[in-house]
Amino acid sequence: MKVAFFDTKSYDRTVFDPKFKASKIKVKYYDSRLDEDDAVLAKGCDAVCVFVNDTVNAKVIDKLAEFGVKVIALRCAGFNNVDIPYANSKGITVVRVPAYSPYAVAEHAMALLLTINRKIHRAYIRTRDFNFSLAGLEGFDLHGKTVGVIGTGKIGRVFIDICKGFGMKVIAYDKFPDRRSKIDYRTLDEVYAEADILSFHCPLTEDTLHMFNLGSINKVKPGVTIINTSRGALIDANALLKGIKQHKIRAAALDVYEEEGDYFYQDLSGNIIDDDTLSMLISMPNVIVTSHQAFLTSEALENIATTTVSNIKEVVGGEKCANEIRI
Repeated sequence: MKVAFFDTKSYDRTVFDPKFKASKIKVKYYDSRLDEDDAVLAKGCDAVCVFVNDTVNAKVIDKLAEFGVKVIALRCAGFNNVDIPYANSKGITVVRVPAYSPYAVAEHAMALLLTINRKIHRAYIRTRDFNFSLAGLEGFDLHGKTVGVIGTGKIGRVFIDICKGFGMKVIAYDKFPDRRSKIDYRTLDEVYAEADILSFHCPLTEDTLHMFNLGSINKVKPGVTIINTSRGALIDANALLKGIKQHKIRAAALDVYEEEGDYFYQDLSGNIIDDDTLSMLISMPNVIVTSHQAFLTSEALENIATTTVSNIKEVVGGEKCANEIRI
């Protein structure tokens, strides 16, 4: 059994290598992302292992099918970068890791909220220069504030529990609400209008693309704080920028960005970023951008590797895989 592993990082090798060896799976690691040009690297492989910024469109899938690839194994939960129906039509099975550590992502969302609210990022930079002034570092108590949670899957629910631990009031929106739960569901407009903090935890679909847009800016509570650790394109970045400039949005903390594929997971410190919106957001004192790192805990990486290798073994071995995606 052979696997072509794309967009490889050092931490990927560390956790995946022992599991591939134990399963007697031969793997070839590639630093490059999967796209139409690099699809040839999968020739002779049974499976490709890809991540959130790999491109798996119809043209790439045609080449994978031509090279005999049977499985597209996503080592993540999201799958908006893969043309699932087209892959299935070509006889290629797509699998994913639906849950690796909801705690990792939810805890990072709270870390972002605490940091942007109490301006810890600014205080850290100041004290390194021996500037101990408190001017401009005022935050607010989370206790008693209303947080609107958009998406109540596993990550959203863990985040809800964390917020309740801070004494916050939680309201939520989900297209498919779980009425058996004790979650206080509202309409999306109601959540926008009432929440002091909005945190996004839903998948990217046609329905959720730019669900936070220019129209949303007019619905939100003035001075709202925005947190996004889910998918960048849930939020129209230009609309977010406009809302911040108009002082309707107090602050934003983003672990994902709409056009992150060209930038995230790379060291571009010596480059000029040609995305003006991203550059503007990063330059603002009331915005934090982290590079899609919310998942990055040792527990999550271990779970991702275990599930991904198991998915590949099951499908290539002709077994039914519970983590197969069909649309």
